[in-house]
Amino acid sequence: MIPLALALFGAGTPARADAAFDRWLAAQWPAAQAMGISRATFERETKGLEPDYSLPELAIPGKPQKPGVQAEFVQTPAAYLSDKAIGTYAARGRTLAGQYRGELAAIERQFGVPPSILLAIWARETSFGGAKLNYDALRVLATQAYVGRRKETFEAEFLAALKILDEGHVTRAQMKSSWAGALGLTQFMPTGYLKYGVDLDGDGTANIWTSVPEALAATASLLREEGWQPGKRWAYEITVPAGFDCTQAEPGTTLPISEWLKRGVRIADGRRLPPAALKDPASIILPAGPYGPAFLTPANYFVLKDYNFADLYVLYVGHLADRIEDDRPFAKGWSDIALVKTRDLEFMQQVLTRKGFYAEKIDGKAGMKTRAALGAYQKANGLPLDCWPDAQVLEHMKRGG
Repeated sequence: MIPLALALFGAGTPARADAAFDRWLAAQWPAAQAMGISRATFERETKGLEPDYSLPELAIPGKPQKPGVQAEFVQTPAAYLSDKAIGTYAARGRTLAGQYRGELAAIERQFGVPPSILLAIWARETSFGGAKLNYDALRVLATQAYVGRRKETFEAEFLAALKILDEGHVTRAQMKSSWAGALGLTQFMPTGYLKYGVDLDGDGTANIWTSVPEALAATASLLREEGWQPGKRWAYEITVPAGFDCTQAEPGTTLPISEWLKRGVRIADGRRLPPAALKDPASIILPAGPYGPAFLTPANYFVLKDYNFADLYVLYVGHLADRIEDDRPFAKGWSDIALVKTRDLEFMQQVLTRKGFYAEKIDGKAGMKTRAALGAYQKANGLPLDCWPDAQVLEHMKRGG
């Protein structure tokens, strides 16, 4: 067999590249057959299918990787959580909440997820359906399964997409996606669609493409499965006491909300704290370190992270949901700070790992655990403690600190 690298680029001929892909594609048939996908569907949908090597996140031998651009990781909190943009979406969300009042109420009765959260996810994912999804989903998924960084994951998604087509839930022409293969108004991967799709009108199809109620019901179904707690908030904006140890602002440090209040934490945004919530365990996050708001994060915060792992995404969705219900900005604003370059953050994570402060993925992102590890490094080296990846910490590490 011709090695993949040679098949793709050794001879440089499209014919050989296509032949290698065709062999890979043909090898997917036994798994497709085991899933009950008909041979007719398999042949029809894979005929003429070609990989798209322009996609991000591919691992092609000898070629530089083109990273996928996710706003959560390339924008500052001030830019991502733009008050103007969120205010505009909130106004539109209130209109849509009225338009779909009956359907949203029924979804909340069934799944326990409030309408505002579902509307906020719809807004963030596809701008209430206004975003253009121009990729052929099957081609995207096949390419990622063939030469992507997560081949096994995307093989399952590719087969699930074939299953969706085989069952007639949508046509190939309608199955458009993002560059990562996510489908529909609230952006489901195919396996997620098959698992969480909800047929509200009894027509045999969970229509996440053009039916707003069914797309939002699928989202509610997923959140419930991940542990959404009905009647509970996603987070509380807070102020922390003077001298608060920022290394405690990470998911592993969890206390009942009542205990945080005893330690000087205060609700900052004027929202009422129900007595029943005092027993709820929560952690604290400082998503912009000293340069933005702080939050108490109970269980529902982390359920939203199962939808999208980025903290800025969760803050956007949660805050927009709040604004749909009660149009108030954050109590504390976000400073427009400069982001540390990804390669510098990767270097910091490598140093933190080597020195025993960090045991997570080296990904160049200043997540909660990275920030807590930076704080531990600052403590150990007598640096000002703010758990933030600034130039002072970077320079100290480069000097071999």
